[in-house]
Amino acid sequence: MKLPAQGRSTAAILDQLDAFQADDVDWKSGRAFSLAYYAGPDVLALATEASARFQSANALNTDAFPSLRRMQADVVAMTSDLLHGGPEAAGFMTSGGTESILLAVKAARGRGRERGVEAPEMVLPTSAHAAFEKAASYFGVRSVRVPVRGDYRADPRAMADAITANTVLLVGSAPQYPQGVIDPIGEIAALAAERGIGCHVDACMGGVTCPMLERLGYPIPPFDFRVPGVTSMSVDLHKYGYTAKGASVILYRSKALRKHQTFVTDNWLGGMYGSSGVLGTKSGGPIAAAWAVMTHLGEDGYLRLTKAARTATEALLAGLHAIPGIRVLAEPDATLLAFTFADADTFAIGDALGKRGWVLDQQKPPPSLHCTVNAVHGKVIPELLADLRTVLGDVRSKDGSSEQKAYGTID
Repeated sequence: MKLPAQGRSTAAILDQLDAFQADDVDWKSGRAFSLAYYAGPDVLALATEASARFQSANALNTDAFPSLRRMQADVVAMTSDLLHGGPEAAGFMTSGGTESILLAVKAARGRGRERGVEAPEMVLPTSAHAAFEKAASYFGVRSVRVPVRGDYRADPRAMADAITANTVLLVGSAPQYPQGVIDPIGEIAALAAERGIGCHVDACMGGVTCPMLERLGYPIPPFDFRVPGVTSMSVDLHKYGYTAKGASVILYRSKALRKHQTFVTDNWLGGMYGSSGVLGTKSGGPIAAAWAVMTHLGEDGYLRLTKAARTATEALLAGLHAIPGIRVLAEPDATLLAFTFADADTFAIGDALGKRGWVLDQQKPPPSLHCTVNAVHGKVIPELLADLRTVLGDVRSKDGSSEQKAYGTID
């Protein structure tokens, strides 16, 4: 496509945008168990309006936009409070969980350099998010992956054996994405504290949900800054915070730990340049949307949404257990789960569900389908289970097979 010689009308452009969306998954009706999160039309409308009001404001320089400084500080403080960060905790908003993880690894590399580590390594379970591999590639930190236990949780003993003089970071998740279980953060953090290295807890999926589940009476193991040895945490607000896309928080136990994240230079003709994260220009839209949604929902709203998501998870879990040949890989600690099939091709079933308008992640190893269950899904669980039974029968009868579909793309 070339740049049009003459511009088109607003109405024509909006009609074209609507047409572009015709083949997108209907996530607002609950058809997507991945990628999108929906708390209802009122929350979406508020996030959209707040984002629009600040979309062209630039958080690169909050002296020019003090509104963004205030809202970012409020969002970070609210998130820190949920995770018992304490008065010394500090952080920034980022564009998403990947950027938060990248920055946590960069900061750990910087702390390692202070003690003379020139070939830094991080030790993490095989369940830790793929973004840690991106961080390893970007920042020259060797990724030392350790097999998980039979329950898919991190194995602290194996992690301890993998620690060397070059280790700058240990990683745990709350919960980890592939099977939805919370790693033994207390044991991992104790190892880190004993060796004088960082411990990052990836709570991108659980940073809002787990505190709310705990308040609702669910048994959530210790995972946040109440655990000695935890030095940093990542939390995605555009997931179970139900804010607009492009909103995550990276938190550190102290400003002294946070300082290794930031970048400052005057080695050019433009003067002093400072940046809190990977991005330079940073739209104020996601910051404003996060502030608006969090203050609109409040604790009572998040308790309601978390209860709805957990109830839907339990309904899905019960339905899966009732279908012969399906095995849930691990009983979920929060609102994520994965399941596989004893006598049918997992990815063929995933493809068949996709043809019926469902989006479920396809994972391996082992081959499995993955559901990230949120507040919108309670009303569609019976329909999903009915379609699953149908396509399972079809795949079994046809002995169908398929290749795994990727979670992300580079095209």
